[in-house]
Amino acid sequence: MVFQIAGKVSLITGGASGLGLHFAKSLLSKGVKGVTLADINERDGKNVAEELNKQFGKNKAIFVKTDVTDYSNYEDAFKTTVDNFGNIDILMNNAGLAADGAFKKSVDVNVLGSINGMVLGIDHYLNKYKSGNEAVIAVSSSVCGLEGYPQWPVYSATKFAGIGMAVSWGNKLHYERTKVRVFALCPGPTHTNFFAGNDKFFGPEYEKAFELIEEELKNTQTPEHVSTEVIKLLENSKTGSIWVIEAGKPAYEFTLRTRNDVLK
Repeated sequence: MVFQIAGKVSLITGGASGLGLHFAKSLLSKGVKGVTLADINERDGKNVAEELNKQFGKNKAIFVKTDVTDYSNYEDAFKTTVDNFGNIDILMNNAGLAADGAFKKSVDVNVLGSINGMVLGIDHYLNKYKSGNEAVIAVSSSVCGLEGYPQWPVYSATKFAGIGMAVSWGNKLHYERTKVRVFALCPGPTHTNFFAGNDKFFGPEYEKAFELIEEELKNTQTPEHVSTEVIKLLENSKTGSIWVIEAGKPAYEFTLRTRNDVLK
């Protein structure tokens, strides 16, 4: 059965810019009841929420300043969403940081932050406050979480963690008790400012590694394409699945090999 997005409520971390903002626009275009933009950037978040309300209607979008690495602060975003819209059906567990030069912060945001979202979503909010029979969590990983990239070893490792979260919390045992479907989203290179900043590499050796494989990363796509494909995945993907969106092509499912697969 197709998950009906119209009338649902979504919480989007990292929602003030980049893919998070495009997810918000796509969801609003599909008729969601409301979106919460949860982001550490207060100025941009407030401005974006105001713009979305002008475009899609009054009180369609709210902003909550959120530090996803702080469990109680992240929970405030869930509480505010329920208080404003009455329920919560979709979590875009999207906040991320690509800054291997500040690796502790990257691990905190990409791993601890995502885990906080999964615990809050699966066991405390989406399972209780969904408006229909099912809720959905999209875990933002990356193609870096499927292969690993030499220029970003920390970022790649954190995105491997995202795959683990989606596969583990997306297991049918958790779905049967919560009716919260989970899938991993792995975009390829996309036109955003996500990798901007002076601390994205450990040092010159890592930047050189980037230069050696830069050619294969040039086949980028638009964030609009990614968000359009994500809507389809929210509607139809099975729990525990992993999806790649790259080079402007339709999303395709990536299947992990199990130990038994190797031993056959």
